[in-house]
Amino acid sequence: MSLSLGIDVGTSGVRTAVLTAQGDVLPMARTDHVAQKKDYIDADGWWRAVQTCILRQIEILWAEGFSPLDITGIAVDGTSGTMVLTDINLRPVTRALMYNSSGFDTEAAMIARFAPDLHITRGSASALARAMRLAAEDVDHAACHLLHQADFIAAKLMGQGGLSDHNNALKTGFDPETEMWPDWVEACKLKPSLLPEVRPVGAQLAAINPQVATELGLSRSVTIHAGTTDSIAAFLACAPLQEGAAVTSLGTTLAVKLLSPNRIDDPEIGLYSHRLGTVWLVGGASNTGGGVLLDHFSTNQISTLCKRIDPTKPTGLGFYPLSKPGERFPIKDPDFVGRLSPRPKDDVIFLQAMLEGMAAVEARCYREIEVRGGGAPHQLFTAGGGAQNAVWTALREIELGMDITAATRSEAAIGSAKLAQI
Repeated sequence: MSLSLGIDVGTSGVRTAVLTAQGDVLPMARTDHVAQKKDYIDADGWWRAVQTCILRQIEILWAEGFSPLDITGIAVDGTSGTMVLTDINLRPVTRALMYNSSGFDTEAAMIARFAPDLHITRGSASALARAMRLAAEDVDHAACHLLHQADFIAAKLMGQGGLSDHNNALKTGFDPETEMWPDWVEACKLKPSLLPEVRPVGAQLAAINPQVATELGLSRSVTIHAGTTDSIAAFLACAPLQEGAAVTSLGTTLAVKLLSPNRIDDPEIGLYSHRLGTVWLVGGASNTGGGVLLDHFSTNQISTLCKRIDPTKPTGLGFYPLSKPGERFPIKDPDFVGRLSPRPKDDVIFLQAMLEGMAAVEARCYREIEVRGGGAPHQLFTAGGGAQNAVWTALREIELGMDITAATRSEAAIGSAKLAQI
């Protein structure tokens, strides 16, 4: 039997998933990250958590009657934009910078001098700005590799660095269409030799390091595959890799992703594309979502009030629900003010109007993709807590004019395990 192992390095911990060749998901494992200093993230802590999680996964496999020696492929996903510099032996020579670190104004100013207008690397929170900051902190000039979080774990598994994938490298500046890093990066005082060689998502990279295989109880014939980011791995867990497949994630915020034959990038409205084989995953994220609902109601109140909503009778209030000023997509404006007034006296109507407003934002997101040549969804899956709300789903189906399916599995580790089957 051939098995594949997916590793998801998330914000709070690591999860692993094992798939059979038929796509069945075996019981998963999870490990929390080790405690880290707030001002100094040690990337080796990620590796220790991964090792622990894999060992737990192997115990589960044996208990379920499966042999971990049947694992033939491994792929890793990590948080987008999280990175570290290492030496040739994969020892971190700087702290790691996380996906949500920002304030790199000096680096942003330099990028602005050389990068094209509206380039994805612009801004004080860009991944390239983080890489430049880390390079400046490498005062001993010991760094050999710039590794994104998923790259670092894959490197540890292979025993060699210097490789990345189309998705993790995108926000650091790699162009997946031309297959090149921008030639102006060196002008930003980042040595091109630090930048990884970038491979297609799911591509075979190298065999597992024999010593690592022995320590983890895996076969030495395991192949490590190019990984992806956590959000894209979650998409792959939800939907088939087919044009027109779309996933809306309804969590604290709302995110949409659609598989398109065309690359659609429009930074002016917060829209960009990741390459997945011969297709493009087009999407963006709005600040509307479940977090706005929780500003006004508890989860129990939402559940109770939804039972009294009639989706076939619209409120017509035209809300644009936001917790505070600022929107990312389908409008990109840090000062954009949503609309939640006039507030109806009836909480049922107020909640319905918010849900209608979110459905309208979601529909507009997909329309913005379609009018730019990305196509419309043919199949729409929903993940996140909001996927379980039947009334919200009904309102969305009315607004979008199509059926919506709640994803049965949305764990990113499952998506990575799928990549390891390619």
